[in-house]
Amino acid sequence: TRTGTAGPAGPDPTAYPAYPVDLDDPIEDEDVPSAGPSRSRKARVYTGMAALAVTTVLAVVVAGQLTTTGKTRSDAVSAGDDSGRAVPGQSAASRGDGRATPGAAAPAVPELTFEQKMALQFPIDAKLKGPGTFDTVPGVAKAPGKGKLVRYRVDVEQGLGLDPQLFAEAVQRTLNDDRSWSHKGAMTFERVPGGEADFVITLASPGTTGFWCAKSDLDTTVDNVSCDSASTQRVMINAFRWAQGSVTFGPNAMFAYRQMLINHEVGHRLGHGHVSCRTPGALAPIMQQQTKSLDLEGIHCLPNPWVFPSS
Repeated sequence: TRTGTAGPAGPDPTAYPAYPVDLDDPIEDEDVPSAGPSRSRKARVYTGMAALAVTTVLAVVVAGQLTTTGKTRSDAVSAGDDSGRAVPGQSAASRGDGRATPGAAAPAVPELTFEQKMALQFPIDAKLKGPGTFDTVPGVAKAPGKGKLVRYRVDVEQGLGLDPQLFAEAVQRTLNDDRSWSHKGAMTFERVPGGEADFVITLASPGTTGFWCAKSDLDTTVDNVSCDSASTQRVMINAFRWAQGSVTFGPNAMFAYRQMLINHEVGHRLGHGHVSCRTPGALAPIMQQQTKSLDLEGIHCLPNPWVFPSS
């Protein structure tokens, strides 16, 4: 295609077909008498010249139109036919149909909410034994209430492949819920990163959980459970249970199970012992060992994540 503002160029003599002119014969002027065969040749020459003139005019007209519209035929084919007619060499499916072009960025996947993440199970080995080293979740989560201030730290064992921020947020939200130990302003919980913590809520592999619980003469290896290691600073949350839950709650109640796990083990740290359900069909008390069973002494109770469930 041409560029600039100049008018259409003249015809290219190499772009047109040869006409039946015998260039070896001299072309005679029509005023000079000649024999019959010579006139026949002159007629063919003039006919060819006339055709050449017509072709030249058409080329100029077409070139002018293309300059005006700003398109060549190749432009029209590559851009598609605005009239909706099929373009030769191009299928209907290849014309503009709203589909993404190759190399276009994929749509962004929306970030899951806290509630959505808490409802998921996460993959983990039930026999995992981590390195026994921990990372403290940084930052402060201020206590929202005005009751007795309880400070805690959150440690997460390295190499678990679980989200430390999700765990820390779950602890803070759960403990400061009015259905938890902060009920009616009794106390308020604040997460801190330093040594002024009253205890350390620790998310750890089954192997490391067993190691720390054994320091307080507790065996968590039989049912792969959690514990409050009372002789140490650590409230141990078994990462297998955090990730996979329990049969008693089932896979569709992961959010509630995690709330129960936090409330139960922190309840031990606050001085509460185990309690069993005594009314068939009632909600199990928070200090019942709900991970192990909801059936005790022939009494079946319902799973319950809260200290004060009716609040």
